[in-house]
Amino acid sequence: MKQLVFMMALLMTLGLAAQKKKNGTVYIEHPAISTVDAFSKAWVEGDSARLASYLADDFKVYNGTTTNKEAKGGNKENFLKGLNWWHKNFNHLSVKPSEGAYPDAIEYDDSGVWVQSWDHIKGVHKETGVKLDMPMHRLYRMDKDGKINMVINYNNSQPFREIWTSQKDLVNGTIYKNHENINTVRKMLHAMEFGDFDEAYSYFSPDASFRDLEMPPGESMSLEEDKMWTKKFLEDFEIKSIDVRGYPDYLEYDLGDQKDVLSWWNFYLVRKSDQAKITFPVMFIHGFNDEGKITDSMGYYSSAVLKAEGKKSDTASE
Repeated sequence: MKQLVFMMALLMTLGLAAQKKKNGTVYIEHPAISTVDAFSKAWVEGDSARLASYLADDFKVYNGTTTNKEAKGGNKENFLKGLNWWHKNFNHLSVKPSEGAYPDAIEYDDSGVWVQSWDHIKGVHKETGVKLDMPMHRLYRMDKDGKINMVINYNNSQPFREIWTSQKDLVNGTIYKNHENINTVRKMLHAMEFGDFDEAYSYFSPDASFRDLEMPPGESMSLEEDKMWTKKFLEDFEIKSIDVRGYPDYLEYDLGDQKDVLSWWNFYLVRKSDQAKITFPVMFIHGFNDEGKITDSMGYYSSAVLKAEGKKSDTASE
């Protein structure tokens, strides 16, 4: 029995070994990596002559994410012209290995030497201010003379679409000074001012979310949680008045069909612990659905104002 088990284990080991086939060697240090490093440095510095010295005459560059099955790639001349475009249109260019990453050189048995790198590219478009801050993966193929004869780029194309669209005026909806959704925000806040919280919360959808500037990104409160927060707030503060500053705007966006009311308010409060008067400025962005209900409330304020020393309330005049 022991012999049978041993034979089965041996056969399994041999079977696993038979599934492996070596096709080259991976290097962490290699002359090809040095060439790629020098190539990258010349690209960042905009040194086209030095950059050209690392490229083979039959050089080709490809977009690794294209769906064009007939893509011919760019040649050496076009690639060097592209370098001029980058430095003409971008400030603060840099290309550095992504955190924790380093390039590999692979000597394949059948297809020569390749270098693969995982970099991070940064820059700011001079005209539009669009920032590049993204990972970029590149594959480099070397010829027998140690020159680069192919580069395949993999990167996010979204910032470049943003640059293209930002170079012309593009209307993205309508701004209203008067609108029913503005009326809803006013009615909601003044209902809170006069203590009618049933009315105030009736303007929200049941699944509404509540956020503020001091919450960690991605966190929010539900409708019921916000009601509890408001109850706790009223244990510490008395609302004397809520007054609009300036006037609200209602933005109805084309992109994403988003509907937001932006408004600015002063909350006039009395802190119950010491009867201090506090003026508490708040900006709100309230998102609406098609039924006119508030689905999202974002508050911009500093809670430090609530803790600051305020003017003592004259209770006799209140």
